[in-house]
Amino acid sequence: MSAGNNTRLGIALMIAVSVVFAGQDGISRHLASEYNVYMVVMIRYWFFAAFVVTIAARKAGGVAAAARTKRPVVQGFRGLLLAAEICVMVSAFTILGLVESHAVFAAYPLLVAALSGPVLGEHVGWRRWAAIGVGFVGVLFILKPGLGVFNPAAVIPLISAVMFAMYGLLTRYVARDDSTATSFFWTGTTGAVAMTCVGLWFWEPMTGTDWAWMGALCMTGSLGHWLLIRCYEVAEASAVQPFAYFQMVFAAGVGIVLFGEALQINVLIGAAIIVAAGLFTLWRERQQG
Repeated sequence: MSAGNNTRLGIALMIAVSVVFAGQDGISRHLASEYNVYMVVMIRYWFFAAFVVTIAARKAGGVAAAARTKRPVVQGFRGLLLAAEICVMVSAFTILGLVESHAVFAAYPLLVAALSGPVLGEHVGWRRWAAIGVGFVGVLFILKPGLGVFNPAAVIPLISAVMFAMYGLLTRYVARDDSTATSFFWTGTTGAVAMTCVGLWFWEPMTGTDWAWMGALCMTGSLGHWLLIRCYEVAEASAVQPFAYFQMVFAAGVGIVLFGEALQINVLIGAAIIVAAGLFTLWRERQQG
């Protein structure tokens, strides 16, 4: 099926991706509050690497074709950056909770727009800069600096958002020379190698119940990525991207219902401002596309 010919299916798949990844975030929060973050992310990456190698092996040319890249250094750095970003974000879940972490992380599309100029040499017009500025006001609403209740830990998901934005821009950069399959292969394998080098030092015995949750975490990760690939195969990225914001809504629901988190009014207002600015930025990109 060629790209961009079934927007309705693409939107349905993107909402399914949001549900699966929100579930994954809830499981990550549970496991990382019981065990070391590096160990949890390492085991998740083992399964992810096995998943990407299996997909590569089934395609024409096999693993060798998937591994062939014109930019091995950038591809390797992308993989390391995503693995580090996941560790930072999962840490944010355990410190801040899902609601606040996702509300701040929602700024990443605005950071992509802001950094696309210096990183990719793309033109960013005054309207998009205005949207980026408005989105940053939303972030300040959530962080509440200067009100005597500023939590320095709230900066953790913002660091995660910057890292994920850089990962996204580097993915766009290597897409000029490498296929999606190659980028996917390098993401899984380099991340698994890096996390193994770190995570083995933090190994802890897990209970049988938590091994079941670990299995669920690995399955949701692979299912989410498979749905995402399928989503981009059937629909234009610009048409489905706004629906990725549903992950924040579903993850907040998981945080409130399962972990007893509270939804603060400043977080709600800030998240609404960030999402509105992000949607405007995506709309401008589509207009100019």
